[in-house]
Amino acid sequence: MLQSVNMRGALFMGFAMAGYVFNDAFMKGLSQDMSMGQAIFMRGVVASVLIIFIAWRNGALRPVRMVFEPMIMIRTFSESLGTVVFLTALANIPLANASAILQSVPLATTAGAVLFLKEPVGWRRWVATIVGFVGVLIIIRPGAAGYDAYSLLVVGAVIFSAARDLSTRVMGSLVPPLFLSVLVAVAVTVTGLIMWIVDGNVAPIDTGHIVKVVSAAVFILIGYQFIVLATREGDMSFIVPFRYSSLLWSIFLGAIFFAEFPDFLTILGSTIIVMTGLYTLYRERRVTIRDRSGTRTPETT
Repeated sequence: MLQSVNMRGALFMGFAMAGYVFNDAFMKGLSQDMSMGQAIFMRGVVASVLIIFIAWRNGALRPVRMVFEPMIMIRTFSESLGTVVFLTALANIPLANASAILQSVPLATTAGAVLFLKEPVGWRRWVATIVGFVGVLIIIRPGAAGYDAYSLLVVGAVIFSAARDLSTRVMGSLVPPLFLSVLVAVAVTVTGLIMWIVDGNVAPIDTGHIVKVVSAAVFILIGYQFIVLATREGDMSFIVPFRYSSLLWSIFLGAIFFAEFPDFLTILGSTIIVMTGLYTLYRERRVTIRDRSGTRTPETT
């Protein structure tokens, strides 16, 4: 029974990652014809209407006063800014590069949990986290000929995403995920509108753009929904590693739609990030088992 539940959760995680990356691809396509602010706003309007409707149908809407609870505000602020800086970077660097750097979010979350939540982390996970960030540096290559400053925006997105995950952990499970998705969708839409106004450039819209906007909105909602379904199924140590399937999707879509092919250093850095991320998950699983059995010690975390 557990095996079937785990497989279903893994499948949901795969769908979620595909949804996110297809959304990224459509947004990158839109950025070639218009400012990213205009693209974010247009997608946001469609996504907000859809997610509000879905949340209403599922009874997930909550009083407006909940928006101003500190952890909810931090989470909404972090995820909306993380989305904006990631998409801004995506308009200027290859899809696979941006996705690879973003895979370091679990490592950044581990570091943040130590610094801000005082969670115990042993030397093995610290080493894995440091090595993982070395993988990020290999992809960014600061000071080298292939260096692109927009990659630093993805690092910013990693930091914001880690803050989102940490605030969600503190928040607990009392707030419906759909309600949180509504807040993020609206916040990102407003931020996109501000970016568009500041940019001041209004690009003409044709049928192709409308198709891309609606597609991006639908795929981001697929990502939102299936990530929630995935986290509710089976053993997380089995399911979470399937998040790295997004890297495969990004390489595939980048090659098909944008003729982008990752070079050796990008592949090397991506491999390091994924392997250290998987090892961190493995160590967290071991620590959880020891904690439950009452044999956990600081030296073995």
